[in-house]
Amino acid sequence: MKLSAIAAALGAELRGPDSDIGGVASTVSANPASLLFAEDAHSLAAALASSAAAVIVSPRLAPASCDKPLLVAAQARLAFARAARLLRPAEPETGLHPSAVIDSSAILGPHVSVGPHAVIEAGAQIGEGTRIGAGSVIGSGVKIGDHCRVYPRVVLYPGTELGNNVVLHAGVVLGSDGFGYVRDQTTGEYLQFPQQGRLIVEDNVEIGANTTIDRGALEETRIEHGVKIDNLVHLGHNVRIGHDVVIAAQTGVSGSSSIGANAIVGGQVGIGDHAHVGEHVVLGSGSGILTYKKVRGPGVVFWGRPARPLRQYLKELAALARLARSSNDEEDR
Repeated sequence: MKLSAIAAALGAELRGPDSDIGGVASTVSANPASLLFAEDAHSLAAALASSAAAVIVSPRLAPASCDKPLLVAAQARLAFARAARLLRPAEPETGLHPSAVIDSSAILGPHVSVGPHAVIEAGAQIGEGTRIGAGSVIGSGVKIGDHCRVYPRVVLYPGTELGNNVVLHAGVVLGSDGFGYVRDQTTGEYLQFPQQGRLIVEDNVEIGANTTIDRGALEETRIEHGVKIDNLVHLGHNVRIGHDVVIAAQTGVSGSSSIGANAIVGGQVGIGDHAHVGEHVVLGSGSGILTYKKVRGPGVVFWGRPARPLRQYLKELAALARLARSSNDEEDR
């Protein structure tokens, strides 16, 4: 792809001669067809000294003159990620594998690919250009939008609906029953509360390997557009995740809780049921949100178990450290 075409697609300024670009790379792995990016003076010096064809830089960092072509973009790292997507080779269309089991009532759009031993049950709908990986199971009545990527061994239960451009990595399970039970006070036996709602995953969501999301109990669980979920995350029934939320690995969100738009959730965070995390809140790794707790404050970082504002948490840690030192000093006397 021509460097000038990449610049036009990114809305970046090309400084220097045009050239052919074959892909993105690091300074170590670069070749004469590679595109790099630099965010500081050190990485810029390394990029300019490499064999790469061109470098993406911010206006602040761009040198007045340079021997290597530059793409000048306001957000160099973001432009690099977009360039990588432009330069990624298109996956070949594989069609329907002979071993796939596809119900006659399922509706498949144009250019759909279905891998070996995948199962597509009655009434399922799969949009144009979507790829279903080997061994995946698409339940009856499931709806999948256009240009989705479903990797091997994904299971979509009935009642699940995906928007467009959704990516599900290997082992994802969507739409399973929530962990909801009613106890018989006489016998002590647990009986499952009805789990018959839906799971809606909106456009441009990516869900990491072996993550599980439950369907709603009576209504719906909803993952809004642009959400990015890491591996080994669990979201319970009736959970709602606002748009463009990022959730790191091993986080668990209990039933009927919600996370507001643009929040950032670190790894191994635990959120109790009926809790609410506000928009633009940051939860540090290992934090815990108690049941029915509401955590608000755009841009505020919360940490600890139970989570509290970072400034308060650090003060408490310092106080505990002073108390421990004082106690040790008393014992030494």
